[in-house]
Amino acid sequence: MPKPETVDEYIAVQPPEARKILVELRKIIKKSAPDAQEKLSYGMPYYSLNGRLLYLGAFKAHVSLFAMPSAVKKFQRELKGYGQTKAAIHFPFGQPLDKELVRKIIEFRIAENRTKPKK
Repeated sequence: MPKPETVDEYIAVQPPEARKILVELRKIIKKSAPDAQEKLSYGMPYYSLNGRLLYLGAFKAHVSLFAMPSAVKKFQRELKGYGQTKAAIHFPFGQPLDKELVRKIIEFRIAENRTKPKK
């Protein structure tokens, strides 16, 4: 199977359970950060707004939102019940997506990136 070259291609080759979550996350990101640049980086969807904003990744049983360590730490209480790593939140297949929480995380990351010097 050829390697995806666009975010649309990345989403299209995922299993239906992952595709559903990726589409929802992408809509929230585009609505919350309309000026963010979208591309693939490390083979995953990547969003840039004054630097790294977010990554998305589909895995065997979940989709990860790589929101950076600061966001995972900031929203630790609200993220109880979700798998996590230092920099990512795991949204398992078959569970509804907490769109409001995702929106708050994105807005936090946008505000965080706006405080950085422009590149």
